[in-house]
Amino acid sequence: RLFTSVYSVHFSCLDHIMAARKMLIDGEEGKNTQSNAEDNTHYDFDLFVVGAGSGGVRAARFSAKYGAKVGICELPFHPISSEVVGGVGGTCVIRGCVPKKILVYAASFGGEIEDARNYGWEVNEKVDFNWKKLLQKKNDEIIRLNGIYKRLLSNAGVKFFEGEGTVVGPNEIQVTQLDGTKLSYSAKHILIATGSRAQRPNIPGQELGITSDEALSLEELPKRAVILGGGYIAVEFASIWRGMGVTVDLFFRKELPLRGFDDEMRAVVARNLEGRRINLHPRTTLTELAKTDDGIKVRTDHGEELFADVVLFATGRSPNSKRLNLGPVGVEVDQTGAIKVDEYSRTTVPSIWAIGDVTNRMNLTPVALMEGTCFAKTVFGGQPSKPDYGNVPCAVFSIPPLSLVGLSEEQAIEQANGDVLVFTSSFNPLKNTISQRQEKTVMKLVVDADTDKVLGASMCGPDAPEIMQGIAIALKCGATKSQFDSTVGIHPSAAEEFVTMRDPTRRVSGARKPKTNL
Repeated sequence: RLFTSVYSVHFSCLDHIMAARKMLIDGEEGKNTQSNAEDNTHYDFDLFVVGAGSGGVRAARFSAKYGAKVGICELPFHPISSEVVGGVGGTCVIRGCVPKKILVYAASFGGEIEDARNYGWEVNEKVDFNWKKLLQKKNDEIIRLNGIYKRLLSNAGVKFFEGEGTVVGPNEIQVTQLDGTKLSYSAKHILIATGSRAQRPNIPGQELGITSDEALSLEELPKRAVILGGGYIAVEFASIWRGMGVTVDLFFRKELPLRGFDDEMRAVVARNLEGRRINLHPRTTLTELAKTDDGIKVRTDHGEELFADVVLFATGRSPNSKRLNLGPVGVEVDQTGAIKVDEYSRTTVPSIWAIGDVTNRMNLTPVALMEGTCFAKTVFGGQPSKPDYGNVPCAVFSIPPLSLVGLSEEQAIEQANGDVLVFTSSFNPLKNTISQRQEKTVMKLVVDADTDKVLGASMCGPDAPEIMQGIAIALKCGATKSQFDSTVGIHPSAAEEFVTMRDPTRRVSGARKPKTNL
C-alpha cells in the first residue's frame, strides 16, 4: 500500500519514505537484535552456537552467509548419545529420522517379498534376514552424513570445536575438550540448539530397558520385543521389528496409539498394526522389569506377566538443557527443562537465543531448520522473521505410514465458528488386489463449510508422506475444496483420490465441540 500511494511522487520523496520504512523495520528488529552501531565491543565471534544438530548447523551456516563470524561446538560422535557424546548432525542424522527410515525400508521388504509371490516371483519359503549386515550399512551411512555436515560447516566458514559447550555469561561460552582443556570465547550472540534426549519411566528395573538410541544399534536382533509408549517412535519401532520377524507387544495408556493425531486415522493405524500381527495392549502400562534366565520379565499394571529379549521405552523426550549452566546466567526454563523463548526464539537474556527441541515448541527436524533460518534472518539478515507453525506437515513411518497436515477433525470442530465437512475415502490399493493383502488406504479432508477452505488433510497408506508434502503446499496457499475438485488427477494412483472426493461423508456442527478421551 505504501508504494502504491507514492507511485506518482518524486524519487526524493520516495527516499524519505524508504528511510521511514527502514526506521520501522529497525524498530521491530530492535526488539530482537542489537545493531552493530549500538555495540562496539569486540567479540571473538558474532555468533556462537552450542549444538550442531540440524537446527544449529542451519543457523550457523545461514548466519555465516550473512557475513557473521560464527563458531559452533558439538560433542564427539557416537551412535548412542549421552552427556559426553553426540556428534555433528544431531539426533535426526545419527540416531533418529535417518537411521530409523533406513530400518523402515529394511522392514518393508519383508511384506514386499510376501506380496511378490502373487506377482509371479518364485520366492523360497525361507528368506533369511541379516541384521548385522544392515546394522553395518546403517552405521556407514550415518558416519558419511556426519562427515558431510562437518564439511557444510567448514565450507560456510564456520569454526567448529569438538567438546561440551557451557554458557558462562550473557556473551561468554566455555568449551571443554576431550582432554579436559577448557576454552573460553566471547560472542555477541549465543544460540542454544542442544536438542532433546530420550527419557525412561521411573519403575523398578528400568535399567534393563533401552531407548530409541540403543534400539538403532542393537548387536543382536531380538526374537521378542516389548514396547512401552503410544507415540510415533513406539509405533514405528513396532512396525520395524515386526517387519523383521520379531514378536512385538505394544503397551500404551490410551485406547488408541498416537494421541494428538486425528482419532479416525489413529484407529486405522491400530487396525493396520494388528493386521500385521503386532499385539496391542491399550490402557496398559508397565510397572516392573526383572532379569531372569528366560529374558526380561515384564509386569503390567493389570498384573499380567510376559517375557521379552528387549524392552523399549518410547515414553517421550526431555530438553537437553541441564548441563548448560543456564540458571546462573539468567536464562529461564520451564519445569521440563525447556528453554523459554519469545516468538523470535529469544530467551530471557537478550543476547542468548534457542531453537529446536530444547525449546519444546514443535519437535520436528524441519521445524528446527525453519527456526534456524528465521533466527539468521532476524539477527544477521536484517529481516525480522517469526517461525510459522501453521500447516506443518508430519509423518509417522509405521508400515504403512500415516501422514497429515493442518487440523484433525477434532481440532477443526473445536476451532470452527460454523459447520465442518468431512470427506473420506477408504479403498484397497491396486497393488493389494493382486497380492491379496487386506490393508486399506484411508484418506481424509476436513473442510470449513462456510468458506470451502481445506483445513486439514490426512492419509494412511503406502507413500502417504510423499503425497502429503504436495498437499501441504496447497494448504499453505489456502486452497479450497473447489480447487481440489477442479484439479485433474493422475491415473492410476492413490493420490488422485484427494481430488475426486465429491460428496462429504458427514457434516459436523462446530457447536458440538467434542472432547476425545481415546
